[in-house]
Amino acid sequence: MVHRRNADRIFKQLVRVVSGFSILALVGILVFVMVQGAGPFIFPTDPGIRLVLENIREIQVNGEWYRDTALIPVPLSIPALKLRFAGPEGEQTLDAVVSQTEKDPQNLLRITAASGGEISYPEAAVYTVTYPGLPGLKPKIHFILPEAPYSLPQFLAGTQWHPTYDKVYGILPMILGTVLVSLGAILVGVPPAILCALFLGEFLPAKPAAIARAGIELLAGIPSVVYGFFGLMVIVPGVKQIFGVPSGNGLLSAVIMLAVMILPTIIAITETSIRAVPRSHWEASLALGASKMQTLWFVALPHAHSGVIAGIMLGISRAMGETMAVILVAGNSAQLIHSPLDSVRTLTATIALEMGYAQGRHRDMLFSIGVVLFIMMLLLNGVVLHLRRGIHAK
Repeated sequence: MVHRRNADRIFKQLVRVVSGFSILALVGILVFVMVQGAGPFIFPTDPGIRLVLENIREIQVNGEWYRDTALIPVPLSIPALKLRFAGPEGEQTLDAVVSQTEKDPQNLLRITAASGGEISYPEAAVYTVTYPGLPGLKPKIHFILPEAPYSLPQFLAGTQWHPTYDKVYGILPMILGTVLVSLGAILVGVPPAILCALFLGEFLPAKPAAIARAGIELLAGIPSVVYGFFGLMVIVPGVKQIFGVPSGNGLLSAVIMLAVMILPTIIAITETSIRAVPRSHWEASLALGASKMQTLWFVALPHAHSGVIAGIMLGISRAMGETMAVILVAGNSAQLIHSPLDSVRTLTATIALEMGYAQGRHRDMLFSIGVVLFIMMLLLNGVVLHLRRGIHAK
């Protein structure tokens, strides 16, 4: 008895420790993503100007020498910049004036003298001065200016997404694309999934039902990239041929693909919920003269609505969070769509496609997209739970 009590205490403490660490880890991840995602709308990209050097080993900045330094931070409190370095054609100079009150990055820096250098603007908030030299070895000085906090309404309602050059971050097309793809997949996938669960649970004999149930569970575990490859090789060419469009990659292909992907999950949960209905309900309905189909539709299915709604919620979550399969079949154009055949991009696809090379504000904006996606899932699940309570109250 004593050993059993000690084992129970140890196990209880172990559960508390593991649960505590798990909760702390989840909260830490959530806080990190939230803070990272909110940063672009609260803070500027950098407290000062950054000088990035190319093919320049030694440079003098306001009288201070820097050797073998690729990145030189310059505070905004300095009213002027005087740069000196030895180029292929002798000593080169560059003078610039820094505005202390200007908020617009385009007017924050004014280059007054560049001694033969050619000034260009490869990106918004970036000045590049290129000096003469051999191809590939030309000295270059990049002035990366701090960008003011981005506008949240412009981020949520903007229709243009140009993160590298214009540095415009509007995600409305991706929000609409995510919503349309997810709701389309639910509308297309839920009715056949429920009918399949009803057939599997009550109409199919036991042995074939067991085989079919194992196959459905196997389909639920197939990686999404396999589904994406199937969609790319079968669904996309089919849509292209049927509708006579130049490319089958678009909203319709993504909806069909996601509808196929969520079928196994909804079927399995719905079928399990229907089989859990007490037999007394079936017997009472059949005793009153109802047919088997009427009993299924008007007695068993309403009684199992909690499990059915849970399956639909899981389907919605998978549809909204799916990435690889959508990337392969959706076309991935960040644009407002006017037809089901138009190319579409989702929020998750944007994060997956651009996180590998994103830097600075661009990377922070991808975290912000993750926060928006999280909030959308919470709102949608909240609506489904509200509907579930309403059905339960009736």
